[in-house]
Amino acid sequence: MTHPPTSSEIFTRYDIRAEITRQKVRRVSEDTILQSVADCLVSGDDTEILVVIGKALQKREPLEIINKGLIPAMKEMGRLYDEGIIFLPQIILSSDAMVAGISLCEEKMGQSIEKKARVVTHTAEGDIHDIGQVIVNALLNAAGFEVINLGADVPVDDVVEACRLYKPIMLSGTALMTTTMTAFPRIAQKMVEQGIIIPFVCGGGAVSEAFVTGYDLGIWGKEAGWAPLIAEDILFGMDWKEIRTKWNR
Repeated sequence: MTHPPTSSEIFTRYDIRAEITRQKVRRVSEDTILQSVADCLVSGDDTEILVVIGKALQKREPLEIINKGLIPAMKEMGRLYDEGIIFLPQIILSSDAMVAGISLCEEKMGQSIEKKARVVTHTAEGDIHDIGQVIVNALLNAAGFEVINLGADVPVDDVVEACRLYKPIMLSGTALMTTTMTAFPRIAQKMVEQGIIIPFVCGGGAVSEAFVTGYDLGIWGKEAGWAPLIAEDILFGMDWKEIRTKWNR
């Protein structure tokens, strides 16, 4: 006979969870000013981070704040997400805080920071469930990549045209439903026909490794955290076949 659930089984003490999260966050800098920036990003306050960075800019250079404060902190959030310590809301809040912080630093510099490379992301045609894409975008941005976000329910031809127009090093697609993931092989086929030979990283609840590795260009992205790592492999010179061999069976 089962017993009625206790309050501890129903309610989550988010103040305690937040404290646990703080205890598990690794320091990203020995510099107290840069660490204060990182701490603010972890808290996900896109208003307070402007105050903190405003003070930091009085003593540190904008690029130093970005490269040694914001980016390492966002990578740390990615690690916590992969380990199941934090969840989607925290990632989104920290991503928003990072965007706000970088914008302030760029304003101080008078120019945008140089991105490593360009990546196109989308959620499959017919699918409005873009949570996976949101996480991928946040992690790619944190790793220094320019993200061309096509949004959700993107027609196959629009995805291919975006790749032709923007010339990314990688395409990312997510799908939650089995009825929508069929867009991926159609995209891959059209890309091959047009000579757009770039890794196409596909993931989401409906997507399996066997499905994605069944068509050219396809790389199965089991975890959102793989996206920036695969992008780095591309910069290192690996083609889609080499990446598939490394990341998939």
